[in-house]
Amino acid sequence: MPIDAAKALAAEPRTGEIAWTPKDVLLYHLGIGAGLPATDPDELRYTLESRLHVLPSFATVAGAGSPGVISGLSMPGVEVDLARVLHGGQALQVHRPIPATGTATATSRIAAVYDKGKAAVLVLRTEVADAEGPLWTNDAQIFVRGEGGWGGERGPSTRLEPPAGQPDRTVERAVRADQALLYRLSGDWNPLHADPEFAKVAGFERPILHGLCTYGMTLKAVVDTLLGGDVTRVRSYATRFAGVVYPGETLRIRMWRQEQETAVRVAVSAVDRDDAPVLADTIVQHS
Repeated sequence: MPIDAAKALAAEPRTGEIAWTPKDVLLYHLGIGAGLPATDPDELRYTLESRLHVLPSFATVAGAGSPGVISGLSMPGVEVDLARVLHGGQALQVHRPIPATGTATATSRIAAVYDKGKAAVLVLRTEVADAEGPLWTNDAQIFVRGEGGWGGERGPSTRLEPPAGQPDRTVERAVRADQALLYRLSGDWNPLHADPEFAKVAGFERPILHGLCTYGMTLKAVVDTLLGGDVTRVRSYATRFAGVVYPGETLRIRMWRQEQETAVRVAVSAVDRDDAPVLADTIVQHS
């Protein structure tokens, strides 16, 4: 079996040094659509180094995206066909604001392997700390089609009850036709997002947008719309990738305030495909 759950879980964590600069942060922000309009003071917080605030979802690409989803597929006990791999979900816990320049130690391991019957799910956990202590913890859920059915633990359900009532805010965000080509420069080189032939082999009509690009675009919308543009208020952010986004489409982002306004529930859909779900079970915890 390409996935040896026992071996993957028993493997020693991988530890490495990562570093980033304001240039990396600026590139990431542009990759998730920041900078429109280019002279808007609210956008300059993301695009001008002298005013730079780091959106917490930058944690998913800091250090050129390594360790990340692709590196998780080279862990001991894991040997799979990249064309069968989808990013199933992402959970981020922010321990303190991310600096615009940083050097840190990233420790990653396979935290769980679940048998979903027709697929396997790997949970790749990455914990990042600098000289002052923990910065963030990332959990990436990696969905591998055709690799389940060995009788392993099914794992917990991540499905949440739908938010009640009408959303407090709804915004739309356009995805540029070249968005995936720009976003991949932050470190995710999976050809699924750029190569039409590879995308067809993987079962898609054309290259799709990175799930983590949609993830970043959504968090920015929540911060800008409900958190006063204050990136430091974000405490955690989790989502399940419920469907694909194609470059050139428009995202509809619905937001509901929850729990005495210390959390925001979010649902994201593709306007161009009759509101097909894109992100589900999404929640932003904040101060």
